[in-house]
Amino acid sequence: MQSPAKNSSAFSTIGRVLLSFLVPVITFWGLWQVFLFLRDSEAPQLVIIVVAILWGVGGIALLFVVLNWFVEQLPGELGRRLQPFVFIGPAVAIMAWYLAIPVFRTLALSFKGPLGQEWIGKGWEIFANYEFAFTDRIMLETFRNNLMWMVFGTALSVGFGLLVAVLADRSKFESIYKAIIFMPMAISFVGAGVIWKFVYTYRGVGVGIQEIGLLNAIVLAFGGESQPWLNLPPWNNFFLIIIMVWLQTGFAMVVISSAIKGIPDELLEAARIDGATEVQAFFGITIPYIKGTLLTVTTTIVIFSLKLFDIVRVMTGGNNGTNVIANEFYLQRFTYGNTGRASAIAIILLIAVVPVIIYNLREFNKDRRAF
Repeated sequence: MQSPAKNSSAFSTIGRVLLSFLVPVITFWGLWQVFLFLRDSEAPQLVIIVVAILWGVGGIALLFVVLNWFVEQLPGELGRRLQPFVFIGPAVAIMAWYLAIPVFRTLALSFKGPLGQEWIGKGWEIFANYEFAFTDRIMLETFRNNLMWMVFGTALSVGFGLLVAVLADRSKFESIYKAIIFMPMAISFVGAGVIWKFVYTYRGVGVGIQEIGLLNAIVLAFGGESQPWLNLPPWNNFFLIIIMVWLQTGFAMVVISSAIKGIPDELLEAARIDGATEVQAFFGITIPYIKGTLLTVTTTIVIFSLKLFDIVRVMTGGNNGTNVIANEFYLQRFTYGNTGRASAIAIILLIAVVPVIIYNLREFNKDRRAF
């Protein structure tokens, strides 16, 4: 027969566990009620903004505190084993809600018709949207253009970033030069598109027409003729790629410059003592030493070039042979109203980006193990 002390202890444990379950439930219920208020309330905009800020920041903090308290109330080793998941759980849940679930929904929609309600067919017919993506003339043009962005845009951005990083590192005005090169990074892609649209503006040929585009003004100053730069395929793609290079060179420069400063001076001094020229030291020591950084910068810009949208949308809207994958997705979904084709294009873009991301993660893990 169990003693009263043991029975009291058992009841105490059960009550503690029940209470630990009840508190998170009440917390979630309260956060859900605030969400419903934000979604359905007709309160003044200022009130909604304040409540949203408090709910977003305070709600997350409250969630962590309550869940941490919850696992501490669990008996034995169970609480200690569950505690790490308290801190990664909300992040994993948010990632699943906003990333994993939409991916599976988009995959399912890619096998449906324009309205996204019925399956597009049976057997091989279900892949009709993907067949369109790989056979349509416009889609093949977008693949070609994205390849151009990926090759030329990435190579020029990394190349100029490396060049500026090396040259600025030897100058006493390093901070000024780097600030000037990095400044375009503070501009949004849409803003950069608007700026460069004025650079490439073409007014036409005629009596009394004055060109206001910077590039055409320079051409006319040297006795040439103004040109519709954004209407000249395939060269208009290169004119757009210049904008990406202008934006991304600063990013590449900053990251590469920090890697160059991490090279031990003893290595470079030893190379010079052994009779190596600056060029030999650069290719024999600097490049191998910062190879990991160069690969990381390159893959990052490759990902950006694959999902590029803003510049093309603002500058040309994808016309005159400048269309890219992301812009075609936008057109199919929001202009033509074809949910199925748009979803198939989105899945193809995801498949193209995933290998680059996996490679980046592997390189990151190698560097972490090295330290």
